[in-house]
Amino acid sequence: MSANTPAAAPAKSKKMLLIIIGVVVAVLVIGGGAAAWFISSRSHAAEDEEGGGAPAAHKESPKVAPTFLPMENMVVNLADPGGDRFAQIGITLEVDDAKTAEQVKQYLPSIRSGILMLVSQRTSSELLQREGKEKLANDILREVSRPLGYSVPSERERAKAAAAEQDGDAEERPAARKRAERNPVRRVLFSSFIIQ
Repeated sequence: MSANTPAAAPAKSKKMLLIIIGVVVAVLVIGGGAAAWFISSRSHAAEDEEGGGAPAAHKESPKVAPTFLPMENMVVNLADPGGDRFAQIGITLEVDDAKTAEQVKQYLPSIRSGILMLVSQRTSSELLQREGKEKLANDILREVSRPLGYSVPSERERAKAAAAEQDGDAEERPAARKRAERNPVRRVLFSSFIIQ
């Protein structure tokens, strides 16, 4: 019997090892299946919330990064009494694409001149306020868009359009607003703004 016991021990350890390996494989298969089911159920729930069977990536058109057109810094005397205040302004234009940037570059001398005229009409106290900078950015946008054939509504026109919308009178909306929605010049960004 002593000869039987040592031979039975390696057979039992091999069987035990196979059982442990089988249990580990079964746990991995069940865990993998559960993970796949969980991920699948989450993606189907997201599709149902979006209202269709196609994934959201296929529904949306790919977004194109805008093109930025930096302009040279400008130094302008301000309209303060005494004429001793000036502003140094760096402007970057955000446009739809490189084609629009090239169009803007063709008109850059007249655009710069118009911007200098706009800024020289402002006072330092006006430009030190956020509202003053936002109004200036809108006026610059109008100045940049004009040579390209686009119009941007002034503050007064926007207020009139907002009032017309509240009253429900769509006929009184200015045509400039409709044209401005397709403007390839998206925004005016200030890269520097120093007043001295």
